[in-house]
Amino acid sequence: MAYFWFKAFHLVGIVSWFAGMFYLPRLFVYHAEASEQPEPAQSILKNQYQIMETRLYRIIMTPALILTVAMGVSLIATEPSITQNLWLQVKLVCVAILMAYHHLCGRIIKQLAAGTCTMTGQQFRWFNEFPTVFFVIVVMLAVFKNNFPTSAASWSIFAMVVAMAAFIQLYARKRRLAQAAQAQATEAIKPAAIASQS
Repeated sequence: MAYFWFKAFHLVGIVSWFAGMFYLPRLFVYHAEASEQPEPAQSILKNQYQIMETRLYRIIMTPALILTVAMGVSLIATEPSITQNLWLQVKLVCVAILMAYHHLCGRIIKQLAAGTCTMTGQQFRWFNEFPTVFFVIVVMLAVFKNNFPTSAASWSIFAMVVAMAAFIQLYARKRRLAQAAQAQATEAIKPAAIASQS
């Protein structure tokens, strides 16, 4: 019975942890792009994003990480021989990488607060997709275990990464065109405003 309790709370931890890892880098995108806004909007936005990032990281993500790891260790303790399986070893490596990503997110929060972060909104969009790829790998390892379809999984992940890259590039292009159109509209309004003043 203990095994099922551990597994249930392990899943709760995973869902909560990944929800945070999917959302936090999106806040980083908005935080970085707030620099493009004029004052006082820039300061207000940055302050609000800082509060949201810190609370998400400390109140949701970090406790969820601790719960995920604690329940995972408890599951392994109920069946120690499982550690000899290659699929679990690969999964544990993926989890270690995700824990490093989690720690990096904490450092980025501090850098954004101090105004020393050099990453752009576009770079954070790429950064945002990192946990998605590992989430898919971890889920597939947990489902297929020793029957992991290496070839099909590799092609599926490759296709997913290509689709993400295409979407990010298309969005960046759309954003550049919108900014250019807005700049042209602003330039077109200036002569009319000057003429009306004279």
